[in-house]
Amino acid sequence: MDSITQIALGAAVGEAVLGKKVGNRAMVWGAVGGTIPDLDILANFVTDEMTALAFHRGISHSFLFAATFPIALGWLVHQLYTSGVYKTKAYKSFVIFGAMLFFTAVATVISAIPVLTGGDPFYPTIIGFILLGTALAHWMKLRYYRAELTEVNASWKDWSWLLFWAIFTHPLLDCCTAYGTQVFQPFSDYRVALNNISVVDPIYTLPLIIGLLLAARLFRNSRLRSLFNYLGLGLSTAYLVFTFWNKSRIDTVFENTMIRDEIVWERYMTSPTIFNNILWNCLAESEDAFYYGKYSLLDKEAMVNDLIRIPKGHEKLAPYENDETIKMLEWFSNDYYNVVTNSKGELQLNDLRFGTGSDGLISDKDYIFKFILEEKNGKISAHQSRERQESISETFATLWKRIKGQ
Repeated sequence: MDSITQIALGAAVGEAVLGKKVGNRAMVWGAVGGTIPDLDILANFVTDEMTALAFHRGISHSFLFAATFPIALGWLVHQLYTSGVYKTKAYKSFVIFGAMLFFTAVATVISAIPVLTGGDPFYPTIIGFILLGTALAHWMKLRYYRAELTEVNASWKDWSWLLFWAIFTHPLLDCCTAYGTQVFQPFSDYRVALNNISVVDPIYTLPLIIGLLLAARLFRNSRLRSLFNYLGLGLSTAYLVFTFWNKSRIDTVFENTMIRDEIVWERYMTSPTIFNNILWNCLAESEDAFYYGKYSLLDKEAMVNDLIRIPKGHEKLAPYENDETIKMLEWFSNDYYNVVTNSKGELQLNDLRFGTGSDGLISDKDYIFKFILEEKNGKISAHQSRERQESISETFATLWKRIKGQ
């Protein structure tokens, strides 16, 4: 899932585990724990693009990491509070900066939705977020920065337990997306992908954030504080359960479509498109081709009526079948890929799990997740291409229209 969601989930879990004992600090450290697994993206700065791609959602997302790292980090957090560092102005400033950064990120994403779906900026929302952010900063200045902080009575075990749940829930949620998460590292590089929720889904995220914002304003022993947080967690979890049921419905529709069209499939997958659980990508593999289409729960007929045939083109890679880069991309895409020669004459490998930017296949630029392959000294190098058939706003406008069944 996206970083904002993982931060919110970690904060909510932290509050549930230790909120009554340490107050808002539980949210802060839960958010830190929810962020830590995704720090593997820093590999982009120290290694090549393909190695970093394979490393993401690897060891830092594993069950082994979740079981061991919180013990060490819990000890460090315990030392922070026993030493009194948490009472210094520098530390308080750092916490306020982090909180405002998170708020700004959330506000930016929500405010951008009307523009991305082809509309105009909704200025009342923007103004509302500015006022709310100002009020939040003022509240933190009075209630936190200038306040004399009480002693923190939490043990090393308490902090480790909080961080375990904040870190452990991160890969569990990531497993629900289509990207794939290597939870069994370092013993296996198998990527778990349940394909039931998008990597960004506001309906899952917003209850967590709202519950946290309401809870954060109340004293740690307030019953309403726990109620608001558990309500946010409960609604998000209920929605996540719903997405599994929803996926089973989509699977049935897709199977019925392939039976109607007399398609003999070897395997298939369905996954929701970005920002929603209404419009789904449907992808099936036959002996010599893939079949791809989109289905919205708001479509008039319970069939995937825009199904298109996509040739595999795997024969284009025959000279490089033992190349390490090709093997990595095959593993990364779970073999759901095709190969084309694009308009520039380049060899292009497309990860079909993430679909295309339109209902049909307009051009080689229309694939969402694609890699340009180049041969150098008998070996293949690859880099991800971000060329688009349409602008981002046009793509989201098309997506919004298709969600509505149009």
